[in-house]
Amino acid sequence: MTQNIPTIDMVATGQRITDLRVAAGMSVRDLQDVFGFATPQAIYKWQRGTAMPTLDNLVVLAAVLGVAMDDIIVVEGEWLYSLSA
Repeated sequence: MTQNIPTIDMVATGQRITDLRVAAGMSVRDLQDVFGFATPQAIYKWQRGTAMPTLDNLVVLAAVLGVAMDDIIVVEGEWLYSLSA
């Protein structure tokens, strides 16, 4: 049995969120306002790669930044899966 399941590179994804935010000309405070967060801590955690946006927040983030969700998430590995008897 061969199995290689892709994983999310959280640190690289956080850096990508930061890069896309800057490219869009948005501040952390701008994103905080979009999401209605009381504090910017969640956004800083996303950018550091210590937490990931929830799926619903990822949809909003992609729309606000003008990219596809796949353009935000950095994946390591390839999808290889085979079963041998």
